Amino acid sequence: MHLLIVEDEKELAAIIKEGLIEEGYAVEVAHDGEEGLYMAEHYPVDAIVLDIMLPKMNGIELLKALRAKGITTPVIMLTAMDTLSDKVEGLDVGADDYLTKPFDFEELLARIRALLRRKSDAKQAVIRIADIEINTKSHEVTRGGKAINLSAREYLLLECLAYNKDTVLSRTAITEHIYNEDFDMDSNVVDVYINYLRNKIDKGFEKKLIHTVRGAGYMLKDESEAGEPEEK
Repeated sequence: MHLLIVEDEKELAAIIKEGLIEEGYAVEVAHDGEEGLYMAEHYPVDAIVLDIMLPKMNGIELLKALRAKGITTPVIMLTAMDTLSDKVEGLDVGADDYLTKPFDFEELLARIRALLRRKSDAKQAVIRIADIEINTKSHEVTRGGKAINLSAREYLLLECLAYNKDTVLSRTAITEHIYNEDFDMDSNVVDVYINYLRNKIDKGFEKKLIHTVRGAGYMLKDESEAGEPEEK
């Protein structure tokens, strides 16, 4: 699971990030509202831990902007203010949960797990794009009724593309979603796995679903709706 922490207290953000990484999460950090908004819009994450008191754009404004754009990523808001009106305002603009500073890290972990469980339960059980079917519960994939065997990494890549159907994902965004460990960002690992996936998903089928957009990244889209993306 990939998380985004938006917190301007750098020491606190570092502590939270380190703790979450130890729990097996991939974690990104932004230190102001504008950076947080950009990352939340352009990087596929599973949940956001969002401080209210941020420079450049506060957490309430950031969350309003996300929800206005139709981004439904679950959000836990952090605040040093423990008044009912503050919590109501955050919940009214789309927060999923609230945690008042100072907080116990174990409580934050429990709230993150609860959010991710709810998100998982709400996910579409079967994703259908053209003639491909992806069962997000069993991780079974078929195309044209034919079962396709994927490695764990190939499945994560396919699911990432499918949940972002019709959206171009950069190599960096894909990499950060499917890898929890540190590795060389300049490597061609994404290109390698895209080729693996193409050989299993598109090879032998007239309609191609995985598209390369030159200079931008990759996308999963029905070829009949894809315009003219640059194909490898």
